Amino acid sequence: MWGSLTGPPAVAFLTACAVAGWLGVALLRSRRRYRRTLGDRRWLLERERESAARAAVEDERARIARELHDIVSHNVALMVVQAGAAREVLASMPDEASTALRAVEEAGRDAMTELRHLLGLLAPSPDGDDAEDGDEGTGLSPQPGLDRLGSLVDRIAFAGLPVDVRITGEPRPLPAGIGVTAYRIVQEALTNALKHGEDGGRAEVSVRYADRFLRVEVLNSGPSVLVGGPSQRGTTAAEHDAGSGRGLLGLRQRVAVYGGDLDARRRLGGGYRVRARIPLERP
Repeated sequence: MWGSLTGPPAVAFLTACAVAGWLGVALLRSRRRYRRTLGDRRWLLERERESAARAAVEDERARIARELHDIVSHNVALMVVQAGAAREVLASMPDEASTALRAVEEAGRDAMTELRHLLGLLAPSPDGDDAEDGDEGTGLSPQPGLDRLGSLVDRIAFAGLPVDVRITGEPRPLPAGIGVTAYRIVQEALTNALKHGEDGGRAEVSVRYADRFLRVEVLNSGPSVLVGGPSQRGTTAAEHDAGSGRGLLGLRQRVAVYGGDLDARRRLGGGYRVRARIPLERP
């Protein structure tokens, strides 16, 4: 049979066999490359998932650190100032000392309420009820926004720093995250002004509701940058800047989430200025 395959038919048959063999080898190699490609893609996807998970964990840690700093630093600062005032007048003016101690107690309760809120978000109770006995509604109540600006200003003023508030534009409901961010900006700036400002100083809070932006500015009086020297509270300008660094960094990160910007600097005329501009629409 094979002997009869001579001439052009034999050449054609052998050529076809060679082509079929080549195609088989090529198909086998193609499948191997495809499997390797799939393996590489699976590996890359797994690496991307791990990277995304690590980034999410880091972002969450940074968010928790910012919240803890804002809650603890503000309330502890109020407690320190009020406790110091109570100690100074304890013997001569017991009524004023008692009032200051009640302010310390109130600041401590506020800190505990906000910490319970934060911990409730991180680890809700199995039955879904995070409010403790006697604290109905405090467990997962909304975080503070500009609607609580009045009570914040009252606490700061009671601690010894008078605050003037000016609101321009048409106040309107804000997205929850922006409202919390604006509140934390004012809280951090006033807390630093209370801790590091001089006796007899004042602060000004300005909130402007523009069409597409929310502008928040906090000014406080103090020794001129050109004069320098320690404040009457015993804190130098350099220590003031260093002490507020973590808080200001956290505020910049908060504002950056919404595509805004924050500027904080000492004023030539004296004191400190914190100014933020937050878009009301995501960029």
